[in-house]
Amino acid sequence: MLKLLVSLLLNMLLIMPITFASSAPDITAQSAVVIEASTGKILYGKNARAKKYPASTTKIMTLITALEYGKLDELVTADERAVNTEGSTLWLALNEQMKLRDLLYGIMLVSGNDATVAVANHIAGSVEKYARLMTDKAHEIGAKNTNFTNTSGLPDENHYSTAYDLALITSYGYKNPQFVDIVSTKHKVIPWPGKSFDRELYNENKLLWEYEGANGVKTGYTESAGRCLVSAAVRNGVQIIAVVLDSEYMWEDSIKLLDYGFSKVDSRTILKKGDVLKTVRVFEGKNDLVKAVSANDVKVPVSDQDKNDFYFVLDTVKQVEAPVLSGQKIGTIKIFYREKMINTLDLVAETDVKRKSLFEWLWLKIWGMLTFMIRFFA
Repeated sequence: MLKLLVSLLLNMLLIMPITFASSAPDITAQSAVVIEASTGKILYGKNARAKKYPASTTKIMTLITALEYGKLDELVTADERAVNTEGSTLWLALNEQMKLRDLLYGIMLVSGNDATVAVANHIAGSVEKYARLMTDKAHEIGAKNTNFTNTSGLPDENHYSTAYDLALITSYGYKNPQFVDIVSTKHKVIPWPGKSFDRELYNENKLLWEYEGANGVKTGYTESAGRCLVSAAVRNGVQIIAVVLDSEYMWEDSIKLLDYGFSKVDSRTILKKGDVLKTVRVFEGKNDLVKAVSANDVKVPVSDQDKNDFYFVLDTVKQVEAPVLSGQKIGTIKIFYREKMINTLDLVAETDVKRKSLFEWLWLKIWGMLTFMIRFFA
């Protein structure tokens, strides 16, 4: 494996100046943070590591855990504990059955507390056991100042997180396309057994309609937690995540933070589709070598302090057997930010390489023998 400093990136950054906003946002939230998702770099923080009640932003971890431990088409049965759960609800009936997939939309779009309990009982046997799975996963991700005792975010003195931890958890979620699909959905229709009509869900996160590029994630409120919002947006390949906890004006605060995040990061192309990065030997091919090229454009989110912190590693096969097809995968490009891998893309063959015919193979063998004999007897 060969580690290559991205000289192309450095040249681009030196030639093309980057201008970033410098003034910090004026917000009402008691705790807040903005990060770029792929690298995890903090772009702004305010009491970002202070332990706070997360309210229903808890459900981001509920969703991640369900996606990793459950199967989306499984039927989940609502038991008595689920239907009697206080707070926001999906209006589940006793013994009502629904696919896990639909319950997850109910959790994330309309914050159904009853749905979180039904999911927890189905996957782990109880809310308490499921909450331990959530906490363990949070710690594995790196959210060390987080502890979950329930799946909904209802008040509990031992149920807490931080703005930074919630951003870290959310950035992990964005690696999963199913997570992205659910949290970015504005409107969803799901079954309502026993009724003559379906449940029609509209996402409570109004930024999905009002903010350019918004693609998640979750609102929250309890009297003890205050107004909370984990928001996210993507522009030009840059995924920004903002968290506000105990905010007087959570929508306005979140917009300021997202704007600030985008002002601090610029997406730059360091490789273009078709750029030649290496040559690979071809066994039994009409050509001995094939060029390995980038299958796609490669972009990185650059801020004003980390211009030189990106590099890539090439991992290719030593030899590929003919026939080789144009576009055939023959390796990978691993993109790193400092020591963290942030993306992986394919290295592919630039052209076709046909296999030698039997006649060509025999002729090369004969020619090789003749060449040897001429040299030996000369």
